[in-house]
Amino acid sequence: MITYEWLYILAGGFFAIWSAFSFRDRLFGNGAFWGLLAASFLLGSHLTPFANGLLVLAMVGIAGVGGLKRSDPPTTTLEERTVFAAKLGNKLFFPALIVPLTAVVGTLLYNYTPFGETGLFEERRETLILFGVGVLAALVAAMAWLRAPLAAAPEEGRRLLDSIGWAAILPQMLAALGAVFALAGVGDIIGNIANQVIPEGSVLVTVIVFALGMALFTMIMGNAFAAFPVMAAAIGIPLLIEQYGGNPAVIGAVGMLAGFCGTLMTPMAANFNIVPAALLELKNQNGVILQQIGTAIPLWVCNVAIIYIGGFLLWN
Repeated sequence: MITYEWLYILAGGFFAIWSAFSFRDRLFGNGAFWGLLAASFLLGSHLTPFANGLLVLAMVGIAGVGGLKRSDPPTTTLEERTVFAAKLGNKLFFPALIVPLTAVVGTLLYNYTPFGETGLFEERRETLILFGVGVLAALVAAMAWLRAPLAAAPEEGRRLLDSIGWAAILPQMLAALGAVFALAGVGDIIGNIANQVIPEGSVLVTVIVFALGMALFTMIMGNAFAAFPVMAAAIGIPLLIEQYGGNPAVIGAVGMLAGFCGTLMTPMAANFNIVPAALLELKNQNGVILQQIGTAIPLWVCNVAIIYIGGFLLWN
């Protein structure tokens, strides 16, 4: 059976390659940082929480002292890229489409055909595993189609990763922070406050508070995955699902989308909003956020409507 652990090994292998290339180029801070991350993916399931915590603290220390530097490894030349762009145009994006197609089509086939009876994939992990399969298929297809040098893919991956720097692992760190907040009882505290503020029996107000909390906590923490455990424990599960009998799938999925609206409006989501501004050399560091606000607010309103209508009116 192919399990979730296989994805950790796959990701850890890539980080290990980038670490080795960094050490080769005498970028010791980069090598140590990506090497520690590789160890976390490859060995994390077999280490104690304390040992994993030490790995994280070591990575924070490297990033904190400015140990990560940008790299500029040699891959294809500028002339080769110009030729590819002129000759192939938007066809260059075809390999990228392999990833979602593999995940979607593969999941449908696995769930609605006898293929699923094989038990090949770990239960409820099919889509994520197939997503990883799609990445490998896209990589092989692109290399075979473009006939790029063998080292082009890992070197370009390292160049992009080093350009993003420590912010590349920010979602993972913030998701862990959300779990810590939930275990610390923050969700219970917010739930008690919500019970005092929300009128009893008012489903719409509860939906609005839940969606607003998702957006605001996401803005504070920088990631909806960090906000979700807190808001689910505070309002989503005890009020919307258990007390009012809402559709768990709609509340969970669209609640996350409401949180992502907060992602569009916060500098805390550095890997989404600040790093692109730096890479594009925008004069205003918050330029990306300012452009996204006009989309985020009406999208949040739509999410509230979807939760209320799809999760309650049409469900009950």
